[in-house]
Amino acid sequence: MTYPLHVPLLEVTRGDVVESLHFGSIAVVDATGRLVASVGDADLFMYPRSSAKPFQTLPLVEMGGVEHFGLTERELALTCASHSGTDDHVQVAASIQKKIGVTENQLLCGAHYPYYEPRAREMMRTGEVPTPNRNNCSGKHSGMLAQCQLRGLPTEDYINPQHPVQQTIFRTFAEMCDYPVEKLAIGMDGCSAPVFAAPLRNVALAYARLCDPIGLADGRAAACRKIVRAMTQHPDMVAGPERFDTLVMQRGAGRIVAKAGAEGYQGIGLMPGALGPGSPALGIAFKIADGDQGQRARTIVAIELLRQIGAIGEEDVAAMDFLAARPVRNWRKFAVGQHRPVFELRLNL
Repeated sequence: MTYPLHVPLLEVTRGDVVESLHFGSIAVVDATGRLVASVGDADLFMYPRSSAKPFQTLPLVEMGGVEHFGLTERELALTCASHSGTDDHVQVAASIQKKIGVTENQLLCGAHYPYYEPRAREMMRTGEVPTPNRNNCSGKHSGMLAQCQLRGLPTEDYINPQHPVQQTIFRTFAEMCDYPVEKLAIGMDGCSAPVFAAPLRNVALAYARLCDPIGLADGRAAACRKIVRAMTQHPDMVAGPERFDTLVMQRGAGRIVAKAGAEGYQGIGLMPGALGPGSPALGIAFKIADGDQGQRARTIVAIELLRQIGAIGEEDVAAMDFLAARPVRNWRKFAVGQHRPVFELRLNL
């Protein structure tokens, strides 16, 4: 078996000894498809998982679903979300469902306790059982059902890869990636919806185009702008309290789009001018090779990557210090080592 050409991105030390390493790959692409920086394997063929959500909602927006159902920007942002399952998220999901004429029970995403731990603990204490709207993917599934309703399609099997909604999503994603749809690998995500794999650099291209859709058809370009505006104006809907996507979009103030995926994947888009006057839009996709199950590598790599590129400054890093490079602490809170990025990214703009 041939393995990807990943390189070390983050080392974890104890004293002066490197105790652990997280490997991975990064691709940075402009809206023309030019690879302007990379670390490791830019051609890594991988599922973006939830980093694909903005593109899964793109057909609904392109078809006029926002206007047809009267969806707000907050509701649109939730269709792109891996939300934390707060009461606010649940209320927005329910509002979408009411507008499109479906019920929560029609969601096929399953249910889990909220990512937001205070709410999860309260539910466990009171015996409240989570329902599908607590699922981090309930917004995405509501968007898929909205597309069914808009097109007069069956809702019972909307997650079937052969369903017209999913076939449209595959084609749209492939077009945004500039990658043949027949070469996408199709799998099943944690929420039971289809998930698709493409090379890292192609997913980065999709994010660059999302942020700078000049050259795309008018309807698609307008839909991209609506999605970017919804995500950047309502980042609390996209993730939740103390989570990277929400915090970095808040710090970015309209300049940065971010969407995490499971197993250590991250998609990021930088708007034109984000690096200074005249700077081009950029798309970034990276993957932590081991899946980042301890959730200690992805956010540190993302913050360091954006710092090296110049998209965020030291004040932004300090505001997200609990997600950035930081000491390793033991149970008595003594600093016993470091989480330390070890990659260098050089842009060729």
